Amino acid sequence: MAKKVVATLKKEGGVKYAKIIKAVKSPVTGAYTFKEEIVLQDEVQSALKG
Repeated sequence: MAKKVVATLKKEGGVKYAKIIKAVKSPVTGAYTFKEEIVLQDEVQSALKG
């Protein structure tokens, strides 16, 4: 379960970035934690799969 944040992080005249937030379930406690990543906008789909 993951989502792409609507607002993208932009650099003026540079590469576009996106912030991804993933919900990861702990195998021990069963509680969810959230993992944040900043990736290139072109690599969002591959980051969500893996």
